[in-house]
Amino acid sequence: MTAVGPELAALAGLLADETRAAMCLALLDKRAWTAGELATLCGVARSTASEHISKLVQGGLLDERRQGRHRYVRLADDDVASLIETMSAHVRPAPVSGLRQHRASAALARGRTCYDHLAGRLGVAITDAMTTRGLLRRDTGFALTDTGVDWFSELEISLPSSEKRPLVKPCLDWTERRDHLAGPAAAQLCLLVLERGWAVRIGSQRAVRVTPLGLAELRDHLGIEPAELNEDAPT
Repeated sequence: MTAVGPELAALAGLLADETRAAMCLALLDKRAWTAGELATLCGVARSTASEHISKLVQGGLLDERRQGRHRYVRLADDDVASLIETMSAHVRPAPVSGLRQHRASAALARGRTCYDHLAGRLGVAITDAMTTRGLLRRDTGFALTDTGVDWFSELEISLPSSEKRPLVKPCLDWTERRDHLAGPAAAQLCLLVLERGWAVRIGSQRAVRVTPLGLAELRDHLGIEPAELNEDAPT
């Protein structure tokens, strides 16, 4: 047995529980959740949720912060988020039952946040458009071209000059089964999209919807047509 075998088995065991897996998926929205909120989401008692949270914190998947009577938790970092998203891409989705569940699933597939960056059809379309326009290289991993760096500057997005994380990296999309853009540059782009009203959050989960303004801006800046996002053209 290899030296990391027991540790890998322990990590897999943390996510082998359905409740803990559901908590990690919910926390992909990058918000800090309370134990009570996660208990309600998972349909378990608060004491049960706290036990699961403690195991995830001890296993290094979650960070916690106590504020007053509340215990807030979030994913430990973007590497954990990437792990959860990538693992989800290898899971065959369960059959959708009911109109409400179908709408929620369709909304997540159309566009969502994956921790700090955009995912779903929206995230993949942006990644493809950046590649087509020569802003992104994908031959050996992901890397911004000089033109890509200039493009971020034109959008008034400041990229970190020195950081241990690469500016961009691939993240396997669990609904599209293709890579979308992750990393610090992708995080800044996601912030811009939300702050400028190109997309808005919908529902209580991670889903986002592109606004008419966003459809126009994505077409102007990246040549993305509304049909690529299954959206109607802005009028």
